[in-house]
Amino acid sequence: MIVIRTFFRSIKHALRGLAELFSAEQSFRIQVLATIAVLAFMFVFRLEAWQRILLVLLCSAVLILEIINSIIERVADAVQPRLSPMVRDVKDMMAGAVLLCALCAVGVGIAIFYHPVMEFACAIIQTCKPL
Repeated sequence: MIVIRTFFRSIKHALRGLAELFSAEQSFRIQVLATIAVLAFMFVFRLEAWQRILLVLLCSAVLILEIINSIIERVADAVQPRLSPMVRDVKDMMAGAVLLCALCAVGVGIAIFYHPVMEFACAIIQTCKPL
């Protein structure tokens, strides 16, 4: 049986966790702003459904991986001192995973938005032809 009060309490805890993450992690704030920009561009430019789905999935992947990165960093700091070489390696590996995911998302975003942006720019300038 579903207990509504327990469900809403879980939602409240999840939102508190996201708020904590947003206030504590600059990278997460930047990634949220980038996600908002991508979502705004999705409404400005006409994209196919698969392109919109792919962009939402990639933005979600970057944010989720950043959340996992932050969790692992906090757990690693609690278990081992900050100066431990193993903790440093784990943190660097997680940061590398977030970076790779973000670079992939940027590359796909450029590939998807290139033609619509060029067509828009050419329509404004009226002197060039989009590639």
